[in-house]
Amino acid sequence: MKIFSLGLILFSIFSCTAQENKVDMTIYQFKVTDINGNEFDLSTLEGKKVMIVNTASQCGLTPQYEQLEEVYENYKDSNFVIIGFPANNFMGQEPGTDEEIASFCKKNYGVTFPMMSKIDVKGKDIHPLYKFLTEKEQNGLEDNEVKWNFQKYLIGEEGRLEKVISPRMLPNDSEVIDWIKKD
Repeated sequence: MKIFSLGLILFSIFSCTAQENKVDMTIYQFKVTDINGNEFDLSTLEGKKVMIVNTASQCGLTPQYEQLEEVYENYKDSNFVIIGFPANNFMGQEPGTDEEIASFCKKNYGVTFPMMSKIDVKGKDIHPLYKFLTEKEQNGLEDNEVKWNFQKYLIGEEGRLEKVISPRMLPNDSEVIDWIKKD
């Protein structure tokens, strides 16, 4: 009986500890600024699947804007949204102002998915949203780093990070599309 009681006590302690360590953070706690200077509350995306991607206008991967727009157009009516975050963290490949970036995206790629104001996605000035996306302690999934422009973060309908996609993987890759379509 004493062994059973000790086991029950240990089970209770570990259960409580596991509950305390559970990450309750989501993207819904963040407010960001869109490319036109307006506040964008990520809680308005509750219940949608979200792809967050850091972008740049002068990168070899910049043509991914075309696939991003295609995926957005195909799935925006299916509880899915893409949010672009211009960043100048990789070899100065996004030097423009928000106005210049917005004009470039519209003129060259017809971008209609939400674009946010330029931010830092790594380093000492990392935006709090990207701190959440890259730290397991906050996102509950994994520690990772933004390796280059056009790294994609797939956020589930509950606002939690589900998958990190390499910058080189195209937005219309079957792995991404299968994730969007999955119930």
